[in-house]
Amino acid sequence: MDAVKVTTSNPIASDRQSRFAAAYRVLEEAIAARLFPGCAFGVLAKDKIVLEGALGRFTYEDDAPAVLSQTIFDVASLTKVVATTAMTMLLFQRGQLNLEQSLSEFLPAFAERRPAADPALHITLRHLLAHSSGLPGYVEFFRTCGTPEALLKACMELSLQAEPGTHAEYSDPGFILLGKALEAATHERLDSWVDHEVLKPLGLANTQFCPPPAMQSLIPPSEESTPLRDDPVQGVVHDDNAFVLKGVSGHTGVFSNIPDLLRFAAAILGAKPKRETASLFARETVEYFARRQGPGESSRAIGWDTPSPVSTAGNLFSSHSIGHLGFTGCSLWIDLDARVAVAHLSNRTWPRRPSGPSQLFRDVRAAFHDAVREAL
Repeated sequence: MDAVKVTTSNPIASDRQSRFAAAYRVLEEAIAARLFPGCAFGVLAKDKIVLEGALGRFTYEDDAPAVLSQTIFDVASLTKVVATTAMTMLLFQRGQLNLEQSLSEFLPAFAERRPAADPALHITLRHLLAHSSGLPGYVEFFRTCGTPEALLKACMELSLQAEPGTHAEYSDPGFILLGKALEAATHERLDSWVDHEVLKPLGLANTQFCPPPAMQSLIPPSEESTPLRDDPVQGVVHDDNAFVLKGVSGHTGVFSNIPDLLRFAAAILGAKPKRETASLFARETVEYFARRQGPGESSRAIGWDTPSPVSTAGNLFSSHSIGHLGFTGCSLWIDLDARVAVAHLSNRTWPRRPSGPSQLFRDVRAAFHDAVREAL
């Protein structure tokens, strides 16, 4: 399939495409290599959007819809920053949340069947945000749990693989529990709170959990089938654990597009929402959550990731950068020093998810980011 480029008679847009020709080339070659059928991408630099573009189609079929820069994707684990961490940042900023509080303070059921000496009782919100809780990285709850209640119960009963604070392992169960803890803290569903406290104030009209049926065909499909579902997954959450949780979870579930993600990045960089006199996220809050937490050489900050020595952010994002990846093929990186943000959305899991870590896809991500930064 030939790559589908965005065509425009707008000379400004054409000039931008020429300026970022190397970045386009990286993505065109990735599509030709069938790393993903299509993608959308955008760049924010010093408070201005300097690039919004798209390439390819929803699937590898020649008659599939073309991806546009406004196309909405399942952003997978970008949910962890756009929703769950953003919610935590605002509650912390307002003095309504202490990151040293234990998980069991919010979820007493987490402690119910555990002996007093169980180190799991010492897991704090900070541990969950920094992926240092000792909880396992991934558990296929969906294979034995058919309801949200059953899945949450199984998550509550997990045994630790390490003592809290001693080992860093990226943990989806940790963010499932964090999302539930935030719901307990606010007495409100995660999706509802995020909608009226984050999405609406920032004008993120295309960002949401659980897109309505009328929107689903406008979203690129993420996989032909999953271990839990035989039909193509389109417009509903790709992650099977989140599917059991009815599409709303702290670890994944958000759908968004490039304009909204750049607007969110602008808010992290201190932009003020329309008609507001102050930024949604205070600079001090962003700086606090951007600090690496350890243990050891872990790149994890508080909810966010930071560039590692060999990073998908490439070689040109400063050490004072934060970002996150999404399993479906999405990424968002924000350089707090240079005031640059780069968002990239794709459905690399179509038609089938990779069987393991894809070094080639990591290389494409890094090369794309390097090409963008060099163009700036």
